[in-house]
Amino acid sequence: MSEARTGKRFPLELPIRIHGKDGDDKGTTVDMSGAGVYIMADVDLNVGSPIEFDITLPAGVLGTPGDVEVRCSGRVVRKDAETAASAGKKKKKSGVACVIDEYKFIRKGKGTK
Repeated sequence: MSEARTGKRFPLELPIRIHGKDGDDKGTTVDMSGAGVYIMADVDLNVGSPIEFDITLPAGVLGTPGDVEVRCSGRVVRKDAETAASAGKKKKKSGVACVIDEYKFIRKGKGTK
């Protein structure tokens, strides 16, 4: 596999909400860079497909009065599969690497989630 990464990666586990035509799905970031993010989620995304998601940056970590969301749009560039045991059941989670093409910060009100 060729190495296409172009920036420092940071191991950050942050909650995300993936927007889809059938509603929103939840996931977690595994790591992030200035150009992209690796996500674990219970959603089936194909390489090359567009993706829109919100990453929640917690107020306690940022030192701000409220959480801050980063609304991102981009595309899936790699897909992996992982099986995770959850309460005795096997649950399939997909890992997807996404390039972020656009983003904007959305400040949420104090105490809102």
